[in-house]
Amino acid sequence: MSDFYQNGIVTTLHNLTNRTVEDLEAELLRYAKVRPMSLVLPSLYSELQGSALSTIVDHLASVPYLNEIVIGLDRASEDDYRHALEFFSRLPQHHRILWNDGPRLMALHQEIAAIGLAPTELGKGRNVWYCLGYVLASGRATSVALHDCDIVTYDRELLARLIYPVANPNFNYEFCKGYYARFAGGRLNGRVTRLLVTPLIRALKKVVGTNDYLDFMDSFRYPLSGEFSMRTDVISDIRIPSDWGLEIGSLSEMHRNYATNHLCQVDIADSYDHKHQDVSFDSEDGGLSKMSIDIAKALFRKLATHGVVFSEETFRTIKAAYFRIALDLVETYRNDAIINGLILDVHEEEKQVELFARNIINAGSHFLEYPMEAPFIPNWNRVISAMPDVLERFEAAVEADYQEFGQ
Repeated sequence: MSDFYQNGIVTTLHNLTNRTVEDLEAELLRYAKVRPMSLVLPSLYSELQGSALSTIVDHLASVPYLNEIVIGLDRASEDDYRHALEFFSRLPQHHRILWNDGPRLMALHQEIAAIGLAPTELGKGRNVWYCLGYVLASGRATSVALHDCDIVTYDRELLARLIYPVANPNFNYEFCKGYYARFAGGRLNGRVTRLLVTPLIRALKKVVGTNDYLDFMDSFRYPLSGEFSMRTDVISDIRIPSDWGLEIGSLSEMHRNYATNHLCQVDIADSYDHKHQDVSFDSEDGGLSKMSIDIAKALFRKLATHGVVFSEETFRTIKAAYFRIALDLVETYRNDAIINGLILDVHEEEKQVELFARNIINAGSHFLEYPMEAPFIPNWNRVISAMPDVLERFEAAVEADYQEFGQ
């Protein structure tokens, strides 16, 4: 059971009464007449082999209010794409699969790349960027939600609560971030949020001083959640980060573009679990280690746009402040786990804090060494300005793939 406390400067919408999903969906069905809704599912082909996505699709098949489902399919051959068409065919809603590795979409990608506006890295950021572009191209929705495809605790209530704030025409929210408790299997999860993001933001407040951006970021209960929703007019001007800073970068874009009274966060699940990344203690190129570096860089870059000047000495001070705050929080998390009958390994937690502390220095060094790094994919407004017919051609390419392989 949630509380009703409003923390920070971003509105929090709680789950106070466990309202039934049928009641929520009946209301959303009425709203769909004036605010048609889409869902974006960025997926690797490998996720079609697991049980989580199949369960998600089974739940989505019962959702009555969606006007469109857009699936971004990465790392897929022609046979994989054919299988994906069959896999998602049980969805009764209008749906299309973006075969990102197919010849038609790759050809369009190369044209966009030739003018310097295409994503340069493979990954979720690129997939999400193209999916949102397709939502613009199709014109079937005015509100869109996005969630991951590896949620093993999925229930369609998650989607209903996630999209409700931007679908209700009586609300003025342009963007909504989902949050939830991260525990499963008797363990407290959410390591990167608990052990990196929260203590790093608080350390930055100590070192560079409190500002509206840090207050904004500190308002989110789970800033790294992969679940959010928005009005489709947000899509044109949002820049999507291409690295592991996707979630932090997206929030930073919302802070840049909108007043906080147009943004909110909503409780979407009593518990949530998905596949877990390796920590990758021995490499900065993968797992939670790379994620921590990308997230730290995203925060440093945003603060630099606010006039914060960084140096090697600043980053050493940030690291020291972070380390003390994070270790104190480990004790807090341990006690929270114990009172709830959960397991938390203090030794493993502190090992991860030590890794993240090193990576704060590594992220700072990278930030100073590459001041011209541009991690954001250009927004769709800029692409449309350079290629006025890009959305029409994008939609036509997706439809041609469907017509050729899906019939």
